[in-house]
Order: sequence, then C-alpha cells, then structure tokens
Amino acid sequence: MAEAADLLQTPLFDLHNELGAKMVPFAGYQMPVQYPLGVLKEHLFTRESAGLFDVSHMGQAWLVGPDHETTARALEALVPSNMKELKPGKQRYTVLLNDYGNITDDLMVSRPLAAEDDGRLMLVVNAACKDNDYKIIAAALPDNVKLEIVEDRALLALQGPKAAEVMALHAPEAAQMGFMEARPLEFDGISVIASRSGYTGEDGYEISIPAGAAEAVAKALLADERVQAIGLGARDSLRLEAGLCLYGHDIDENTTPVEGNITFCMQKRRKEAGDFPGGARVLKQLAEGTNTIRVGLKLEGRAPAREGAEIRVPGTQEVIGRVTSGGFAPTLGAPIAMGYVPSNLAEIGTELELVVRGRALAAKVSAMPFVAQRYYRKPK
Repeated sequence: MAEAADLLQTPLFDLHNELGAKMVPFAGYQMPVQYPLGVLKEHLFTRESAGLFDVSHMGQAWLVGPDHETTARALEALVPSNMKELKPGKQRYTVLLNDYGNITDDLMVSRPLAAEDDGRLMLVVNAACKDNDYKIIAAALPDNVKLEIVEDRALLALQGPKAAEVMALHAPEAAQMGFMEARPLEFDGISVIASRSGYTGEDGYEISIPAGAAEAVAKALLADERVQAIGLGARDSLRLEAGLCLYGHDIDENTTPVEGNITFCMQKRRKEAGDFPGGARVLKQLAEGTNTIRVGLKLEGRAPAREGAEIRVPGTQEVIGRVTSGGFAPTLGAPIAMGYVPSNLAEIGTELELVVRGRALAAKVSAMPFVAQRYYRKPK
C-alpha cells in the first residue's frame, strides 16, 4: 500500500478531512472511501436524494484540431464510436481499442456547444489509465490535431433524483439539459463545464471546475440538506446496481466491446465499416458471437460474491468463469454480481453456482441494470 506522502491529493482533500472522511489510496490519490454516514446510508441517500462525489482524480484533456471533422476523425482512429456525427453540446461514452480490438480504457467525450470551439473535443478518462491513455492518443494523432492535458481543474459528480432541482438553484440552465448533454454554465458566478451524466444509474451532473473554485462549489452544494458527500464505497455499489462496468475489472485489455456487452458504444456507421483498431475481429464477433460474455448474476441468500469468485455449472466442479464485480446491493437488499460466462450459458434465468468461501451458492443470470436507470431524457 502506498505511503500517504507518495499519493496525490485532489483540490478537495482538505474538505474531505473536514467532513470526517476515511481516506484510502486509490489510483495514486488519497480519496474518500466513506464519510461518517457510512457506505450503506450513503448509497441509499444517493438513490433517494442527491450525493456529491469527488472524481477529480479522473483525467481531463482536450483534443484540438482545425475543425470538428478533422478532430473527430483523429479520435475515430482509436475508438469504435461515431464521433464525426456527435452534435454540439452532446456527450458520448466510448472505449479506446488496441490492435486486437481489446479495450485499453473507457472514456467520455463531449463536443462543446459554442461555434467558436469547433474542432475541440473534451475527454474524461479513468484515473489509473490516464497517463497511458495520453501516450496512446498523442502518438496516434495527425500533425494538425493536438492533445492538451488539463491539470488545473477538479471534477465533481452530483447524482440522484433531487440533483437537478439542487443544481438549478445555482445554475438555472442546468435544468434544461437532457441526458448526455454538455455545456458551459455559470454556477453562482463561477464558470464551469457540466454534463448531465454520471456513473450511478441516477439522473445527475458531472461538473468540471477550475481547481481553485472546487471547494466553493462543493460547499455550496453540500449546504443544501438534499445533498450529502458520498465516498468511493457507495460509488462502487451504485454503479454495480446500475450494471455499469469498472475498467480493469469488468472490462480490460483482454476483452472486446462485444465480450464486455457494451456494443451500445458502437454506432451503425462504425459497425458497418469496422474502420477502427481490431475492427475485423470485432465485426466477426458481432456477426458470429463470442465464446464468453459479461452477464449479471443474482445470488440466493444474503452472502455476496466478490471479485474473483468462481462461477460453476451447478452440481459440478467445472469452473466456467469468474466474478469481475460483486457485492451486496443495498437498494435490492440482496447480493448481485457481474462476470464472464460461456455465451451458451448467458441466457437470462440460467442457473449457475458461485463459490463463496468454499461454499457453492445458487445464482441465476440476471438482466441488467439490476436497478432501473433514471437518466433524464427530454420529451421529443
């Protein structure tokens, strides 16, 4: 375990300590795993009201080119998503692929709303992968597109059914945004960039803030009784209930988007062309299927299966897969998990066994998300 002196701190480090957070090493940073409220109550509070998460350890960067098409094409050389047709003020989830079509990271990409920002794309990448991501991206860019790494901004996530009404008190235009929209906002006079997105399955926002203003924004939100500070522990259980992947666990450089069951990140034009790294292999998997695929799992009883637990065919010793994420789902009051199984055993309702502390526990393949996602989509 890293010594605290060797770990980085986010701009909200002092505030976390002031709030009584339990700090732990995470992706090279000192991060809050929980606050005095505790992981279970933090989880349920987010589902019922609004939770505030410090995700400033994530990497923020800009791709900058002479126009949108040039910048989008440069990024499309690395990802399987349609970036050329991403509209101003919109955001998209995608993955970086290696030459085998395997995933080296997942990330969010936003196209700025303002016409004067044409040719710019904002990237948010995972903390543990950001240095490697930046090297991969920079090495692949044409001479007229540059990667600008952002070091002086924080990132907050406000998540939950009351997030929109709280956010609108400080930035009224936020209420007009729909899911996966991004735009600059004035938050109590502070210029921020917000997207209506997040990784909990709830409605909410991710807010990029100048580092020096991060504490002011966080305190303004936490002053509202509808908001509580939430740590990494509840963030993990929330995203698991939402059926969302954690990079390095549920998807990694040994899995393709098809195996990871995230082909929603691949739009029609890219699926037809296959003009991305590992495209021939990924298109073959789309057409013919894969040997294994990520599935949701619900366990009987209350004992959770953690990452690495064996998945077996019931009544046998045959190990057919392993759990990649697992735990107790507070919203459901039951244990859930995700893992990889042979595709012929991936049908919803298929009975399996998970080995927990030497005991084989009954489980079934489940639809995901485990808890209904409540993203706000504008009426058409």
